[in-house]
Amino acid sequence: MPAIEIRNVKKRYKDLQALKGVSLTVEEGEFFGLLGPNGAGKTTLISILAGLARADEGSVAVRGHDVVGDFRNARRSLGVVPQELVFDPFFTVRETLRIQSGYFGLRNNDAWIDEVMANLDLTDKADANMRALSGGMKRRVLVAQALVHRPPVIVLDEPTAGVDVELRQTLWKFIARLNREGHTIVLTTHYLEEAESLCDRIAMLRRGEVVALDRTSTLLQRFAGLQLYVRFALGMLPAELRALEVDPSTAPGGKQHLLRLSSYDDVERILAQCRAAGCTFDEIEVRKADLEDVFVQVMNGPEVIEGLA
Repeated sequence: MPAIEIRNVKKRYKDLQALKGVSLTVEEGEFFGLLGPNGAGKTTLISILAGLARADEGSVAVRGHDVVGDFRNARRSLGVVPQELVFDPFFTVRETLRIQSGYFGLRNNDAWIDEVMANLDLTDKADANMRALSGGMKRRVLVAQALVHRPPVIVLDEPTAGVDVELRQTLWKFIARLNREGHTIVLTTHYLEEAESLCDRIAMLRRGEVVALDRTSTLLQRFAGLQLYVRFALGMLPAELRALEVDPSTAPGGKQHLLRLSSYDDVERILAQCRAAGCTFDEIEVRKADLEDVFVQVMNGPEVIEGLA
């Protein structure tokens, strides 16, 4: 039984078709990445998954529980960390987590609350009022709230946006532990190095559609390889090399270019063509591509990447 099953989900907001028939499955115990630019439909999809919005068409299930027809069990199975800092200013951290436990009918949950707070470095803030906390501490409390009922499926919507390095490291250490213990994790993030290092599989959304879906390693193998970065002191990239650019939207007259290489043997040929066109160089570097390069290629590629969605 999949942890999450999404079938042909469509959602429209007035003139905006936010989701255009999204289908994907997240298996039990996976660490799954959901990536895309702003406005791609990620938060809309998570809102439907969490029961905060309703799909116009299609179905969503969490561990076999339909989010509409069996919403109680679906929500018990799910913990969501939202993007926005939403909190009640009248309670302490511990009171906030106890109240959240009560929403799920959990009594005598203090042992787990203490463990969650300890793992998120919140113990010394347990009796502090929520409004007195810094933004980073409030973000930690949001994570604790999502985990307080020990959900088997955890959704993290931009959990490290605008937070310090310490919180990022603390959070990922705890989340990685939960994943090892069998929890399913779904992550959306603009920090693509996080997704590359953490996620087993990745789906990429663009304008409400899944345009790539595969294992992280497969995406990197298919799209990555070697790249040549050049920055010109004088001259322009020859027209015959434009087809090699990773980001074809780069201005033709620009001084910085990133070109795909099939092997190291291509380097001298490309440099020779640039010199023949009158170019001189400020910087030359051969790089191995990463998930950010894959993301740029997919977002600027065809409508759907064949075989990956």
